[in-house]
Amino acid sequence: MSDKNRPFVLVLGQIPGELSSALIRKFDLVERAGLPEAAHSEFEVAVTTSMLGADAATLRAFPNLRLLACNGAGLDQIDMDEAARRKIEVCNTPDAVTTDTADYAIGLVFATRRRLVAADQFVRSRRWEKERWAPTDRVTGCSLGIVGIGRLGKAIAVRAAALGMKVSYTARGEKTDLPYQFIADLGALAAVSDVLIAACPGGEETRGLIDARILERLGASGILINISRGSVVDEAALIAALKNKIIRAAALDVFEGEPMVNPDLCGIENLLLSPHAAAATLDTRHDIAATLERRISRYFATR
Repeated sequence: MSDKNRPFVLVLGQIPGELSSALIRKFDLVERAGLPEAAHSEFEVAVTTSMLGADAATLRAFPNLRLLACNGAGLDQIDMDEAARRKIEVCNTPDAVTTDTADYAIGLVFATRRRLVAADQFVRSRRWEKERWAPTDRVTGCSLGIVGIGRLGKAIAVRAAALGMKVSYTARGEKTDLPYQFIADLGALAAVSDVLIAACPGGEETRGLIDARILERLGASGILINISRGSVVDEAALIAALKNKIIRAAALDVFEGEPMVNPDLCGIENLLLSPHAAAATLDTRHDIAATLERRISRYFATR
């Protein structure tokens, strides 16, 4: 189906324009939609995204698939067990998204502790003419708890420490090379944190990890920030915690059913909502595109 100079690459769904532009210089991109089943065996390489993923049925539908390139860091929507059984290599782009996601996480700390969005609305609604703006909370010196200390968690910790925050973390085990306090129990970490940031992978192992019990330990002055995966936070428990002032505030960049968002979240005043935008910079998208283009090129050059 392809000539040796212009290999065909299967596109499983909508991909960012930057990635499409990078790949189309070397490859002929073929959309899965409308593709006849008789042509499925012709594809060795496919492209997907962290949100779209690839389930077992998709992987089985393309018998000669050998490389699945994923735009993004998350692999929880890809059936990794099926990929392993079929000897399909899965490559993603965790390094490309780390910098901007960590920056965004710190931005959300400022947005919630200093109530930046509310301040904007306070001025726009002309309330400043007749009311005083209520004092907010300092960021420097606050206690930051990080759930997960992989690439992203470490990058957040470096930024937070540089700003004078007191950093603690929880993970599967202590990282003795890190200068931050390790707290094995998530509830204990929440109890000592002014801000708790979820920076762990998604998937069944972490589904509902931050539940009503953890939110109670975070307490009435605590703030929750999620820039990992929507599944990590029990949304029903979070809604109740915010409405009942069990915690002070929260900021979510990811959601369980995104892009569909639970409407109950949208009416909560002490909740900041963001459209999975932490890594959505032009710089990151170009880095992702370049990373995947290089990996696919290497596959076709060495297969």
